[in-house]
Amino acid sequence: MKSTATCIFKSGVAASALMLGVATPAAAQTNDSDVPETRSGNAPIIVTAQKREQGIQDVPISMEVVSGETLADFNVNDFQAMSAYVPNVAVETTAGNDVIYIRGFGSPPSNFSFDQAVSLYIDGVYAGRSRQAQAPFFDIERVEVLRGPQGALFGKNTAAGAISIVSAGPTDEFSASLTGSYDFEYEGFEFSGHVSGPITDTLSVRLAGRLVDNNGYIANAATGERNPQTQQQLLRLTALWEPSPNFDFTLRAEYGNQEIRGGITVSDFVDRRPNLRQRRFLEDAALGEEGIDGETLIVSGTANIQLGDYTLTSITGYSWFDSNIVNGFDQSLPTGGNVPNNVYNSYPENFDQFSQEIRLLSPTGRPLEFIVGAYYDTSDYHLDQFGGFNLSNAVLNYFGLLNTVFDQETESYSLFGQATLNVSDSLRFIGSLRYTHTSKDATFDGQLIYGPFPLRPLTQASGSRSENNVDPSITAQYDISDDVMVYATYGRGSKSGGFVSNTYGTVDSTFQYEPERSENWEVGIRSTFDDFTLNVSVYDTSFKNLQVSVYNPTISTYQTGNAASAASTGIEATLIWAPSEHFDLRASGAYQDTRYLDYPGAACLATQPVSECDASSPASIAANNIAGSPLPYVSNWSGSMQGHFSHPLSENLQLDVTGVVSARSGYFNSDNQDPAFGYQEGYAKIDMRVQVGDPDGRWHLAFVGRNLTNVLSAGSSFRLPFPITDATRSIHYLEPARSLAVEAGFRF
Repeated sequence: MKSTATCIFKSGVAASALMLGVATPAAAQTNDSDVPETRSGNAPIIVTAQKREQGIQDVPISMEVVSGETLADFNVNDFQAMSAYVPNVAVETTAGNDVIYIRGFGSPPSNFSFDQAVSLYIDGVYAGRSRQAQAPFFDIERVEVLRGPQGALFGKNTAAGAISIVSAGPTDEFSASLTGSYDFEYEGFEFSGHVSGPITDTLSVRLAGRLVDNNGYIANAATGERNPQTQQQLLRLTALWEPSPNFDFTLRAEYGNQEIRGGITVSDFVDRRPNLRQRRFLEDAALGEEGIDGETLIVSGTANIQLGDYTLTSITGYSWFDSNIVNGFDQSLPTGGNVPNNVYNSYPENFDQFSQEIRLLSPTGRPLEFIVGAYYDTSDYHLDQFGGFNLSNAVLNYFGLLNTVFDQETESYSLFGQATLNVSDSLRFIGSLRYTHTSKDATFDGQLIYGPFPLRPLTQASGSRSENNVDPSITAQYDISDDVMVYATYGRGSKSGGFVSNTYGTVDSTFQYEPERSENWEVGIRSTFDDFTLNVSVYDTSFKNLQVSVYNPTISTYQTGNAASAASTGIEATLIWAPSEHFDLRASGAYQDTRYLDYPGAACLATQPVSECDASSPASIAANNIAGSPLPYVSNWSGSMQGHFSHPLSENLQLDVTGVVSARSGYFNSDNQDPAFGYQEGYAKIDMRVQVGDPDGRWHLAFVGRNLTNVLSAGSSFRLPFPITDATRSIHYLEPARSLAVEAGFRF
């Protein structure tokens, strides 16, 4: 039961929301989002990383901005595709929850209840779970990627970084667009479009939608179809009301529906580097057709009231999703033939969240500037896990279906503030502080649906948590000239503890894990000259009580808890060169060294001999420490280069060519860091867009190619061991293959 004080607090928040309006973050609101974006590499970029509108070159944070135009140009539909444009950002691709890593840190997907270490904000509304936004990159103004802890201003669970998505807003004048494409490799199409404009002198609206229907990139020999077949329907309505110069109110409502048929796992050997292929064999499992079904709803809004020179902002949000994942694993044997479909699972999920933020901004240009505010959210999460086994081999003869049920209620509130002391026109000090209280209650229950039970213990667990975190930051910022700014910053971040949601055999003593905390030291320079921009950041980020969930193939289960500590040290750089209005070049790169500093009780790594770590011995694992080992899913080097060239072919026809090369060095993509099957070698992928169209952007015809050389890579892998399967093999989650599409679009 929630406390009386909590109910009073929620009532007050609701009253405040009604008074100020139910809205979305107006700080990102623009009314010219449909004017074709200038291609000048040094065009001013406005961001809201510090809760104010600022030029990106004035922000003392290591960050990248990916424009909505870039996302649309290359049909970027998820975070895995977006990560190609942002060094030191990676995505672990699985059939469960795809996980974002920044500077080597993220929350593993295997424990579904983890809050993410890289938090997502959609028009100012916190989204801590990947399912809250199935395809967030349609009709977008920009995406801001903030690297390193952002605990003070963004707050909740931003221990590794934050990603802020800003959708396109209503326009002052009527505008509309329609774009359609057909992909020859995926044998599918996409349509997207919008209608925007004023309804009255004070009210304008924007309606945007997207339809996706493609047949995937992996041939399934069992069904004769291609996997994963994806169908998406997305719709967003945005309304902006401006009844007076001192008040504005924005309401956004976004609905998404997604159906994915088939999976992305392919099989290979366990004793050698994988030879990834675009073929698999998988029959339907007893739990139904493999794939993902999901619906999402995000309603959010922002109201801004001018109180003299001050601005009072209210951001209210509601988020809901309902999803079900059905997993099977490729039955193909690398030596030829197939094994029975004897291992399968399913994860139905349901989640809803209410949040409220209120903040007061002082005017700028004074010796002291400040932001103060308060934040509250509450959420309920339900997860079912169904695990099926149909085994008949020399060791096991078993047929059964297991079920675990996990329920969690979460409530948190925080107070935060930031003050900027302008010592002079060139020197300023910025201090931030955030206090957060989080409480969680959860239960776990296991039950047998049918069959005997020799494989997994049926257990129950319950628990409550209450914790407090304080996240400070301090920054010194100095303008060497009008063109060059340097900064030095120290900051902390935190991510709340929680409960193990989907590990068989969980009991009270293994049910909970502790909060993790991060600490970041960083220095950087931002410089802008006539035709080029150069930004460089050097950082040292460390984590204590890093939350981990590692698959142990020997016992065929996940070990979830806290690693003692880990650190990442590196450098990030961005260069933009725009020598003319017809050509610009953007290059970004990063190097990082990310390792465990101390990790007692770690699961055995594949490189450790039995004499050093015996996975079948609890005592051996308890004595194991993998300090000095790299973290999985982390590349030392990553980078991208994007060039754009435009040339008028005639008075009414213009050619635009954009090429992108993104690369990363090799990395372990298995939890046990197996140097054979569990290592993804480094690669470079090439994207290209060739477009002809009207110089004013009224129509275009384009060829869009992604991963042109068809580099096959695996975002994650693991060993499926005997006797859980009739034949041991490695399982790899294959990332998207080559895409070749034609596109046509119109603007009105």
